[in-house]
Amino acid sequence: MAFKIYTKTGDKGQTSLIGGTRLPKHHIRIEAYGTVDELNSFIGLIRDQPVEEHSKNTLIEIQDRLFTLGSLLAADPVKNKMTLPQVHESDIVLLEKEIDNMNETLPEMKQFVLPGGHNTVSYCHVARCVCRRAERAVLRLAENEKVDDIIYKYLNRLSDYLFVLSRKFTHDLKAQEIPWKPRL
Repeated sequence: MAFKIYTKTGDKGQTSLIGGTRLPKHHIRIEAYGTVDELNSFIGLIRDQPVEEHSKNTLIEIQDRLFTLGSLLAADPVKNKMTLPQVHESDIVLLEKEIDNMNETLPEMKQFVLPGGHNTVSYCHVARCVCRRAERAVLRLAENEKVDDIIYKYLNRLSDYLFVLSRKFTHDLKAQEIPWKPRL
């Protein structure tokens, strides 16, 4: 028998966590892992652009970590008995090394830049914004429930990575980086 995608168990506005607990679909926990899922989809959109192999491979690694984050957030912190994959400090170090490597070839940033210049660059900026929203949702969840701090630390570093990646693609694609000039 084939796996059915629809279960009809969510038709009344509730969903199950790993561990069996049912929550309303508007619960902050669902919002947190749903936003991580949305972010993962945007990362896929960036990966589907004509970018070099190293960036594609790094983005695949990031997508894998985002699935890990999603599973951790989708698990009931009390009732879950499953062994789940984990995010490690080395995952954050990878992002930091990637940021440092990209920054070595980029001009120094002296002011804010306007998002845009090329579709690939714009996708990075959208992903960065979704990443920040995911981080905020996870932090709201952490106000009332136990959330491992490595989750929001990873999301924080990932948003930095996505910003620097946007600048790298601006440079690689010879797109124009427009500085923000506040009108005073």
